Amino acid sequence: MKRYDYLIVGSGLCGAVFAWEAARRGKKCLVIDQRDHIGGNVYTKEMEGIHVHLYGAHIIHTDSKKIWDYIRQFTEINHFVNSPIANFKGELYNMPFNMNTFHQLWGVNTPKEAEQIIERQRRAIQGTPKNLEEQAIQMAGTDIYEKLVKGYTEKQWGRPCAELPAFIIKRIPLRFRYDNNYFDIRYQGVPYGGYTHIFEKMLADADVILNEDFNKDRDKYRNMAQKVFYTGMIDAYFDYRLGKLQYRSLRFEHEVLDTDNHQGVAVVNYTDAETPYTRVIEHKHFDFGTQEKTVISREYPSEWDGSTEAYYPINDEENQALYESYEKLAKEEKDTVFCGRLAQYRYYDMGQAIEAALLAVEQEFGGAK
Repeated sequence: MKRYDYLIVGSGLCGAVFAWEAARRGKKCLVIDQRDHIGGNVYTKEMEGIHVHLYGAHIIHTDSKKIWDYIRQFTEINHFVNSPIANFKGELYNMPFNMNTFHQLWGVNTPKEAEQIIERQRRAIQGTPKNLEEQAIQMAGTDIYEKLVKGYTEKQWGRPCAELPAFIIKRIPLRFRYDNNYFDIRYQGVPYGGYTHIFEKMLADADVILNEDFNKDRDKYRNMAQKVFYTGMIDAYFDYRLGKLQYRSLRFEHEVLDTDNHQGVAVVNYTDAETPYTRVIEHKHFDFGTQEKTVISREYPSEWDGSTEAYYPINDEENQALYESYEKLAKEEKDTVFCGRLAQYRYYDMGQAIEAALLAVEQEFGGAK
């Protein structure tokens, strides 16, 4: 007799939402995670009275009232608005690209002036763009590409823009109004008290085991539950039998500074090629903190080498084709549900991860509880 109805691999958003919903339907769940804490990449840790986003900035943002109301059943959310700054060799620009940015770049004051400059620069690329560099220039012009896209993108992906496929940049938002709100979206904010307490509530009715890797002892854990809800790397689940998918990884350096305000904004993007990190995050600004000290995190992208955390799928044509082969294998696994960024090999923001988990709940149990 198996002790659990579901073994949930991973305690991030997808796993925690599924655990909460399964428990509400009377199901007994065991959640395992290879890290030493719950919450996945959304985990926050208190340092100097500040809720530090250990794995990068996480801001809830969605156009869906359903998703917004769903997360608000676990927490109150503040009125934080994401308005990052771009730093190009000491020059500061507002993001996303809007009239403030265009004024900083060219001294223009009206949308018509900005549109004329961008349209003139776009003409540098004729015909269908063959790579990301050409795509970006054709969409936003040469100045924006050189100062605000090229260096950041090449650090993020670890490849020259001229060698990256054009479809990676499907669009570059150009906002011809004075508006620094990065998410042009209905709802956004950060939970009061950080994120970890949300996961504690979601997992309250499940058994949780940390520091355990499902893929290293699959049979042991499979024998404990009727079904598996898997949020890990899909290729690892199948022992890489078709080959390894590619991912980008991240490394973070966290530092406590003896000042109450280091950069005046939550996120600064470093868009030049020479600065080795892509972003500096000052966490207190997510909560409008007034602590005497501050905590910053520098974010360094890197190749995933098998020993680091996999963060971003590389959805080029080759990797996408390989994923689709793994997806066919996954559909044959009748007692396993695959859900999440790594299991479905696609980029999910927080709202999309919750939505994916709720879709899996609906498919598994048939409708809302």
